Parts: sequence; C-alpha cells; structure tokens
Amino acid sequence: MKRNLLTMFFVLAMGLSAQAQPVKVVKQVDFSQVKIADGFWSPRLDRHVLTTQPVCIDQIENQTDRIRNFINVAKGEGKHSGIFFDDSDVYKAMEGIAYSLINHPDKKLEAKADEWIDIFANAQLEDGYINTFFTLSGLDKRWTDMDKHEMYCAGHMIEAAVAYYQATGKDKFLKVCERMVDHMMSLFGPDKRHWVPGHEEIELALVKLYELTGKEKYLDFAYWLLEERGHGHGFMPNGRWNITYYQDAVPVRELKNIGGHAVRLMYLFCGMADVTAYKETGYIETLDELWHDVVDRNMYITGGIGQTATNEGFSEDYSLPNASAYCETCASIGMVLWNYRMNQFTGDAKYFDVVERAMYNGVLSGINLRGDRFFYVNPLESAGKHHRQAWFGCACCPSNITRFLPSIGNYIYGISDNALWVNLFIGNNASVKMNDQELPVSMQTNYPWDGNVSMTLGKSMGKKEVRLRIPGWCKAVAISVNGKPSNYTQDKGYAVISRKWKAGDQVELRLEMPVEQVSADPRVKEDAGMCAIQRGPLVYCAEAIDNADSYDKFELTPSTKFTTCSLGGILNGIQGITADNGQQMLRLIPYYAWDNREASKMKVWIKKK
Repeated sequence: MKRNLLTMFFVLAMGLSAQAQPVKVVKQVDFSQVKIADGFWSPRLDRHVLTTQPVCIDQIENQTDRIRNFINVAKGEGKHSGIFFDDSDVYKAMEGIAYSLINHPDKKLEAKADEWIDIFANAQLEDGYINTFFTLSGLDKRWTDMDKHEMYCAGHMIEAAVAYYQATGKDKFLKVCERMVDHMMSLFGPDKRHWVPGHEEIELALVKLYELTGKEKYLDFAYWLLEERGHGHGFMPNGRWNITYYQDAVPVRELKNIGGHAVRLMYLFCGMADVTAYKETGYIETLDELWHDVVDRNMYITGGIGQTATNEGFSEDYSLPNASAYCETCASIGMVLWNYRMNQFTGDAKYFDVVERAMYNGVLSGINLRGDRFFYVNPLESAGKHHRQAWFGCACCPSNITRFLPSIGNYIYGISDNALWVNLFIGNNASVKMNDQELPVSMQTNYPWDGNVSMTLGKSMGKKEVRLRIPGWCKAVAISVNGKPSNYTQDKGYAVISRKWKAGDQVELRLEMPVEQVSADPRVKEDAGMCAIQRGPLVYCAEAIDNADSYDKFELTPSTKFTTCSLGGILNGIQGITADNGQQMLRLIPYYAWDNREASKMKVWIKKK
C-alpha cells in the first residue's frame, strides 16, 4: 500500500493532472501488496537478501571500479574503468536494493542506497548529463554513437529511481533522472536530432517515469523513440550499423520476423507494450504475431531464447543447438517481462505459460543454489567445462537477477473490474485492491513439487469471478470450493468460477503432475531422436556425476518408468526423478540446479528408442 500512496502524494504535490487509465484487460497487483511465504521461493528470497545482494554491492564497490567511476567524475579526476555501459549494473543493483527495502525494510541498506544516490547526484553535469564513460573519456564524443548505451544506462537509472521513490518517498534520485531526461529531450525529438537507441530500455523506463509523475512529455518521448526505428536514422561512426541486430530494419509496427540481439528485442517489445497502454499504437497486433515467431520457432524448452553467441541472439527458425545455446539469463528475464505485459492486454494464459517456463528454468538457472555465483549463458548441454562465475566483465546478468528476484510477487495475481486472476502458484499472503476495497488473499502450496494449491479469501467480495490459470502442461485438473467440486467455465486457458464470494471461502486446485517425455518439433534437427523430461513447470536434466555408468548409454523407451525422489547434499529439498528403462537407470535433477556440485557433463535431451 505504501508504494501506491507515495505515488498518489507525488502526483498531487506536483500539481499534475491524472493521466489516462491503461487500456488493459488485466491490471497488476504490485509485489508490495504480496508477502511471499513459500517453501520453494522464500529460501531463495532470503538468500537474495543475505547473499546475492551483498555480493553485488561488494563487486560494485570493492572488486570492480563501477562506483569508483562515479566518484572520479565528481572529483574531476581519474580514468574510466571497465565497459562503457557499466553504469547500468550499478543502477540495476540499486533497483534491487529498492525492492528489498519494500519487502524487508533495513535502515543500514537504505543508508547505503542514499550514499550511492549522493554519488550519482555529484556525478551529474550542469546540463543534466550523467554517464561516467563519456564524462571521463571525452564529452566531445557523447551522443555520437547510437550503440554506446547512453540511453540504455539512463533507462536503468530511471527504473532504479522510480523504485527507490516508491520504496522510501525520497525524490533526490528521481530529480537526477528528470534532469537527464530533460537534457536528452533538449537534443532529440520532433524537429530536433534523430536518435535510435542501440540497446532498448529507455522506452519502458520513460513510461514508468510518466506513470509516477503524470508528465505527458515522458510518454511522448518514449513513443517518439519507438517510432524512430526503421527509417534509416541509425548510425555508428566506427562500424556498420546492422539494422537487423539493432531492430532498425522496418518501423516497429511493421515487424514480421524477429532478429538480432535477444535482450534488446525483449526490451523493445516491453516498451511497445507499455506505450500502448496509453496511446493508440497498433503495436499489440504486431507483438502477438511476433510472439509466435519467438515461442513457436525460436524458444528452447527451458524458456531460453537466443541461439548464438555471434549476435547474442537469434539465428534461423527451428535451429536450436544445445551445447552452443546462448540463452542469456537477461533474455529469459526479458521473456518474463514481455509475456507478463502481453497477458495484461489479452487476458490469455498462454503468455503466463511462458512466464512460468522462463522463471523456473531459464531465469533460475542463472544463479546457483547458494546465491553467490551466476551464469551469463545457459546451454542445454555441457561437456563439463561451463560453470557459474562470481562475476563477469560484462555483468548485466548478475545485476539483472538481483533486481528480478525480489519482484516475483508482481506475477502472481491480476485484477479486472469483475475478476481476480491467479497466474502463478506461489505461497503468499496478499492484499488485493478490487473496486476500491481491500481483499485479503492467502495461498498455500508445495508447488512446483506437487500440483495442489489452496487459496482462501479473507473478505466477502460479492458476485465476482476467480480465474485460475490452468498451465498448458497440465492434462487433468480438479477444482473445489469449500471442499465441494465446483463448476467452472474455461476461457483462454483460465478456469473461471463465478459466484458470490464470502469471507473464508476456500478454493482448492489440483493439477495432475506426472513425469512426461517431451519431443521437440520435428523441424528441430538438433533434437531428432531425443526427448526431454518435464514434470509440472520444471525441465529436468542429467548430470554425469549422478550417472557414471548410464550417462552416455541410457535410452528412453515408451515403457520407461519414472519415480520422484528426494535429493541430498546441497540439493537437499529438491525433488529429482529416476528413470528406469528395464536395463539401466538414469537420475535427473531440475535444470535450474545443475552445476552446483563438482564439474560434470550435463544434457537436457536424452536419446530414445
């Protein structure tokens, strides 16, 4: 509730007019209204606070010069260290700090954030510009190369500042951002200079700034930047501007096929969706068509995208190599962000099927079980030489993980005028605002280890719908209300229960969750003659460390028997699967949990007879 009240106060205090309401079928229930209490996710969130976040802060302050770059700018001395977009890692970590403060208020952590904000403010130039690379390397070169991520860094700064204001009510960082945006808008826009951001991100950030402040100019600037693409404006002084790689081949509403850098594409799609919430753009029809290109022809079973390291992105349709799969962690996070938005516009559960697949597999594989080591690349097969690292020279993935994990409560519930939407099955206690009334909701579940979900409503809400997402992997479902089987209709992947709801009403959902052998599309040559093992939302893999005699020899058959088993050691609390084909046995673990023990070969796709 704190975030919503602070936002309202800011708008009123600034004398701003209320902006138009988003044109969405489903509206967000903010994670600040959702307290996670879940056997699967709560330990991860605890490790995020105790381990992952301190690791990121230590890397930024002590192990690298990322914060030192800002200090050098303020002092007017020293050289820039690192990559030209390293500022963005600091901002993403800052956003993660803000989200942690919402979930777990901590005066010491807040003081650390305020310390950083003072450093940012001191590094801002008189004209509003803030970017340590160009300030330390030569201001004469700023705004001369569209690939140098100036607007990308500014976008992550804006997202962090909005999050910190919502967490604390402090606006110093927000004012830094507004000065930077005003600087950019003094140079670029209608009747000014053209600009095509080489790495998208600023577009969705500007919409967040508009939503907080109500200032239409930010929304208009975001829309202008999107419309700049595909008109021949892109350039870079030292190299060839690849119009496919930079999503600059055609105007965005005319896109028919995906291509280029996977993370940039996801952020572009998010920006298009966010602007559409407030303007008639025609983007959603385009995005829905592009969704099929991504999901049907270029997505891995883990929810990962981006086949090649060459462009950190897409290659040919149905070409999905496993050992060389790029599947950047940031791209899987991007899949969550984009598909979540598409669900809000359409009310179609197919988008949350992708959110869930990416979250439990492609995103979670990006961080180890202890919370202190990371994957940048997430292949589906390994010869035993691919391992998580403590940090990276290009550290976008660790910093992205640290802002994503504390915000997972965003994706559980949605609301519309007549319905409560249940999208993910994560134990929680929430306060959902429907028709200006607070509705307490609690959920208990052992998901993803079993498919039993119990949800209790804490207050009467009259005649309304409860819409429960039935995952695409689920072949059989049972639903009861107050212990009795319930009638329901089906709509776009949701089970819809309509009735007069009373305080204490309990909904029970039972999703059948057998182990399944999943075959790839026949056009995916790399997976011909193989199957992957999936149970519920989790994709499984085999590591040679568990299968000394059978790793290279085991074959799946139609009669292979599967049993679930509890794992020990560092994998304690995780359910594995044992496959028995009558001659040999193969032990499998969830894909997200691989490379947490000693070095070992790994594979997702397994030979079948």
